[in-house]
Amino acid sequence: MSATLRIGLVLNPLAGVGGPAGLKGSDGAAIQQRARALGYTSAAKQRFDVALAAFTCAANAQWFCAGGAMGEESLRARGLKPMVVYEPPATSTAADTRRAAIALEQADCDLIVFVGGDGTARDMHSALADRVPVLGVPAGVKMHSAVFAVSPEAAGQLLDSLLTGGLVAAVRADVRDIDEDRLRAGEIGNRFFGEMSVPGFGGYLQQTKVAGRENEELAVEEIVADIEQRFGDASGLLVLAPGSTMLRIKQALGIAEPTLLGVDMLLAGDVLTLDANSQQIEEAARDAGGATLIVSFTRSQGFLFGRGNQQISAAFLASVAPKDLVVVGTRSKLATLMGRPLLVDTGDPRVDQSLDGLVEITAGFEDYLFHRAATGSSISAAGSMSAADSLSAAGAPSVADSLSAAGALSAAGALSAAGAYKKDGEEENE
Repeated sequence: MSATLRIGLVLNPLAGVGGPAGLKGSDGAAIQQRARALGYTSAAKQRFDVALAAFTCAANAQWFCAGGAMGEESLRARGLKPMVVYEPPATSTAADTRRAAIALEQADCDLIVFVGGDGTARDMHSALADRVPVLGVPAGVKMHSAVFAVSPEAAGQLLDSLLTGGLVAAVRADVRDIDEDRLRAGEIGNRFFGEMSVPGFGGYLQQTKVAGRENEELAVEEIVADIEQRFGDASGLLVLAPGSTMLRIKQALGIAEPTLLGVDMLLAGDVLTLDANSQQIEEAARDAGGATLIVSFTRSQGFLFGRGNQQISAAFLASVAPKDLVVVGTRSKLATLMGRPLLVDTGDPRVDQSLDGLVEITAGFEDYLFHRAATGSSISAAGSMSAADSLSAAGAPSVADSLSAAGALSAAGALSAAGAYKKDGEEENE
């Protein structure tokens, strides 16, 4: 365990109340009052409690929530100490769900968990669009949206994986809902409202597996194909970081003689600068009105910034919008981190802190994972990195640790990842 995740919670205390009452849904005050008049109550709190029970590392997260029945009560009942960022009235409505979601976004939550059904999912999308990853704990009547875990237990297990550095997919999932009045009239059909980013189980994919292990060469080819599809016709500035995977990406984007250890830049598809220094990168970004940065991380050490790519300055990173930071890396490479977060050491604590949290990693073609990024100070504050982990993060992992962490690598590959040897000219920021 290392850096702490900031998790938000919005619980709809009336979610699903109309289901057992046979009311075909729970949307609207009238339906909710009718269900309660019949003696029915929502199971949302119980469903979330099941998810929390499966989230064995819940105490190691930093929790933020809406007050009272909308989240605070459930967390405190488990002995957790959340920070309340929104106080709802005694009887909450859909508007309170939206207000709570916005307050959690403003609290810089890495992920927002919500408990409810499709109506709650619609409210979350209305408030957040796709700006913050979410995870739905299913507790409603109609759950046609793909933003829900398959069960409360699965939601807790996914949160565990996020906190412990497991392979967690980053998925774009539909938000859908049914018109309950039409449903009660016997008409079935759902409407698409948008997409949100959600975590999912991200094990090794069949198309990149050989004998049960990731074929890393094939995985790199898929990463390159994904980047080429997304940025092959980019009209703006592309800043391409050092590394062997990055070298393949540079070639695919049309650079005839790219640098392995340097930062190369493209502007509207044409080469602007090869082997750029920090001043050239900052000036190009100012002139272009922004930039997309594509970067990888060091194998075993896990440095995203501050090792082998110091040309990418804190001043430049401060100008890069989160949506314009593209991180690439295979599952095998992530496995060498042994669950540790990616590390950020730009020399500017404010910039480092802005990069602390969940990072989306391109791990194949249209294949994305979530992984944590952390500053040295946040790891120290968490107090949960062992001395052995610290040595490994500093660049001194043991051969045995690297062999174990590599998982999908050959023994020779694991030794190389551990720093036992490098090929001539090979850069660790692959």
